[in-house]
Amino acid sequence: QVQLVESGGGLVQAGGSLRLSCAASGRTFGSCHMGWFRQAPGKEREFVARISWSGSSTDYRDSVKGRFTISRDNAKNTASLQMNSLKPGDTAVYYCAASRSNWSRSARAYDDWGQGTQLTVSS
Repeated sequence: QVQLVESGGGLVQAGGSLRLSCAASGRTFGSCHMGWFRQAPGKEREFVARISWSGSSTDYRDSVKGRFTISRDNAKNTASLQMNSLKPGDTAVYYCAASRSNWSRSARAYDDWGQGTQLTVSS
């Protein structure tokens, strides 16, 4: 099991930038695929980005491509999501998640979840 704690959320103006961090504890972090998901009020949780255990593969939902960058540091047990050119539509609670075996965009494929961090983008 991997314990995950997100940080870095907050209030930012449209066009601004923010970096979310996910700190992991547990010896298996380096072998887990990591994902970022978000959930806006009244909406289902949706995939945002994922990175393979080695960091060699990444994937993004279309609406964030070119604006968000996912990364990880296995030596520090951290994953990050750099978010640029933020839009009001990016407002949501952001979650990081770990998958011990599945390379997937589906939330059901992820085994461990953080508690979430709120991002609010004002227009």
